[in-house]
Amino acid sequence: MPISFRISALVAIAILIPLLVWKPARGYADGPPTYECRDNAKLARLSAPLARMQRLLAAGRPVTIMALGSSSTAGAGASAPSASYPSRLETELRARFPGLTITVTNRGVNGEEVGDMLARFGQAVADDKPDVVLWQVGTNAVLRNNPLGQIDQRLQDGLARMKMLGTDVVLIDPQFAPKVIVKPDAEGMVKVIAAEATTRGVDLFPRFAVMRDWHEVQAIPFEAFLSPDLLHMNDWGYACLAKLLGSAMAEAATRPVAAAVMIKSK
Repeated sequence: MPISFRISALVAIAILIPLLVWKPARGYADGPPTYECRDNAKLARLSAPLARMQRLLAAGRPVTIMALGSSSTAGAGASAPSASYPSRLETELRARFPGLTITVTNRGVNGEEVGDMLARFGQAVADDKPDVVLWQVGTNAVLRNNPLGQIDQRLQDGLARMKMLGTDVVLIDPQFAPKVIVKPDAEGMVKVIAAEATTRGVDLFPRFAVMRDWHEVQAIPFEAFLSPDLLHMNDWGYACLAKLLGSAMAEAATRPVAAAVMIKSK
C-alpha cells in the first residue's frame, strides 16, 4: 500500500473517531453531566406536614412507605430495579435520617389504573403496614382516553380508604412526556388529582409540573430524563424525581405541627 494512501486513511480515521464518540445519543441512562437536578420554582414542596411520619421519626421508630402505582412506579425505563424511584427514594431518605430505619416498598404494576390498584390495596396494606402511601395515578387512564368522571370517583374512594387507615398520603400525578401531553385530557387529569388532594387534605407531589419545568424552563431535552419510548423516565429522571420527593418529604416530616397526632400502633 502506498505511503500516501496510508497517511490519507489515518487522517480520515482520526477525523471520524471524534464524530463517532461525541455523537449525541437518544435515551441515555444518566443524563448529561451538565444537567443538574433542580427545583428552582419550589414546585415539589408538599402543602401539608406528614404528621405520622414526623411522630415516628421523632420517636426513633421505623417508617414504612408504600409506593403504589403503575409502570413508572415499578421502574419501567430504568436500567435496573435499584434505579426505580422507590429504591432511590429509600436511599435519599436514609441519607437524610441516618440511624433510622426507613423502608420504601415498591407496589408498582405495569399497566394498572386506579381500580386495579384499589383491588389489591387491602392485601398490600396487610403485607406492608405502611405509615405513608405514595399513590401514583392517572397516566394509563389518560393514555386510554378514559372518562375523567369515573376516575375522579375512584380517586375519592381510594383516598377515603387510605385516610381511614391513619396513614400519610401523597398523590403523584402523571408524567410530563410526549405520549401523555398529546392526549386531550392530560391537563384535565392533573387538575382532577390536584382538586382531590385539596378536598381530602392530602399531599400532592406535582410530577407533571416538575417535569414540565425541567423541559420548558430549564431547557432539558426529553431525551435527558426519559427513556427511548418518550413515556417512562430513565435513570436520571427517576433519580431526580426521588431526590426532589425525598427533600419534600423530609421537610414535611420535620415541619412544626400545631396539634399532636396520635399514632396508632402498627
